Amino acid sequence: MPLKNPLMSAGLCLALCLPAYAQNTAPPPRDEFFWLGEVNKATAVINTDEGLLDKAMAPRIAAGLVKVLKDGEQPKAKRPSTVISFEPLLIEAAGADVTLLHAGRSSQDMHATYRAAILRDDLLGLAEQLNKTSGALVKLAEKHAGTVVPNYTNGVAAQPNSFGHYLLGHAAGLERDAQRIREAYARIDRSPMGTTVLNGTSWPLNRTRMAEYLGFASTVDNAYDAAQISSMEQPAEVGAIVTSIALHTGHFVEDVMTQYAQSRPWILLQEGGGNTYVSSAMPQKRNPGLLNNARRDASTALTLAMGPVVQAHNITPGMGDPKEVKANSAMVASAVLVLRQWERILGAMVISPERALEELNSDWTASQELADVLMRKYKLPFRVGHHFASEVVDYAKAKDIKPLDFPYAEAQRIYADTVKGSTYTAVLPMSEAELRATLDPAAIVRNRASAGGPQPAEMARMLKAAQQKIAQQSDWTAQRRARIASSLARLDADFEKLAASGR
Repeated sequence: MPLKNPLMSAGLCLALCLPAYAQNTAPPPRDEFFWLGEVNKATAVINTDEGLLDKAMAPRIAAGLVKVLKDGEQPKAKRPSTVISFEPLLIEAAGADVTLLHAGRSSQDMHATYRAAILRDDLLGLAEQLNKTSGALVKLAEKHAGTVVPNYTNGVAAQPNSFGHYLLGHAAGLERDAQRIREAYARIDRSPMGTTVLNGTSWPLNRTRMAEYLGFASTVDNAYDAAQISSMEQPAEVGAIVTSIALHTGHFVEDVMTQYAQSRPWILLQEGGGNTYVSSAMPQKRNPGLLNNARRDASTALTLAMGPVVQAHNITPGMGDPKEVKANSAMVASAVLVLRQWERILGAMVISPERALEELNSDWTASQELADVLMRKYKLPFRVGHHFASEVVDYAKAKDIKPLDFPYAEAQRIYADTVKGSTYTAVLPMSEAELRATLDPAAIVRNRASAGGPQPAEMARMLKAAQQKIAQQSDWTAQRRARIASSLARLDADFEKLAASGR
């Protein structure tokens, strides 16, 4: 016969057994303490149903567990994060019999389980912020699909491009980060529970049902792998994702900074709101604080991402060095912060299409098009055309001549000198009008013909594809959150039935 316990009076059971969100209070944090509670609730339900725990004893054990969890939700209450610190509270609440829950369990598989569950939650938060930043990139790309700007290679103005096309290139990088999150999530979304230390247990535990209650898609198949191998590689894999995000952010920030340093940049940040600040000594300076902060935070994220790899290096399987929940959550949080900063930058950017076009027309970023047209239309070998274009640029820079002002007669002379001694006619095949059109940055962008270029038709296609991917990623994240929430709600309902069975 079960021992009577005042905790199981009808009123107290209703208050104690229902999850916090069902009582219209804020849900508890999904920390180690929370997941140890969920594992214990699931164990009580499953093992009672499977005949591994005496049904007569289950309500008293459930009552003790309810008290421990309720106490942990009180303001400033301690929330133990290890099995050996959690279990004494259970014993105090329900007596030594409560350790019958520990049949076929170990701190190894329990800790591996809550680490996977917390890292899984962290990845979903990262996926959500990545989607917001990607959405801001794509929205700005759509706005500036027709804005022609200089793009840079090796820190030097290289070619004209659509600013929207440039932004979609960065969005493509973040889409690969989203893919990496989904792939890593699938490997982390596996329950280690029931593997005990490393080779399973003689107890016939229902590992699949445990996984379902905790919202995992499947179980870790190999018991040795569960806590000894996969739980060590998971932080390193997530660290690689954080690294990629930080690198993508840093590339964008540094590209903007290179241009921002000009005396008349075509990109500025809206002043105020923490975007810029005035120098303490030089009144004319508007320092790009937001860019500086994003670069600093990206460096911090890179530093934290290296931690799990260094910690997991040259140690035996299963050691706890790279598994620290707080450190790994901080690593993911650093990537969330970096993406937030990037999103803020995108919202604060002020683009001047007129100034961008002025810069393009003040330099020779369209010069490659001369070689391309001569080869494509007049069959002149590219290297010969490239030499001609290079000589034009050298002459123009020596004389401080801008592309739109270059004398046609000089182009004819340079061309004749370039092909001198060859089988090609010494007459420049391009008319003056064609020469001017070839050097028009907007025409170059508009007339690109290869797939993936900045021409209007391709921009429309890529914008649509990027928007679809963002929507799909949003659905993916929502579905994973819903799966976890429904699983935990089902566990709460079944645990409440178990706890109420003694009344």
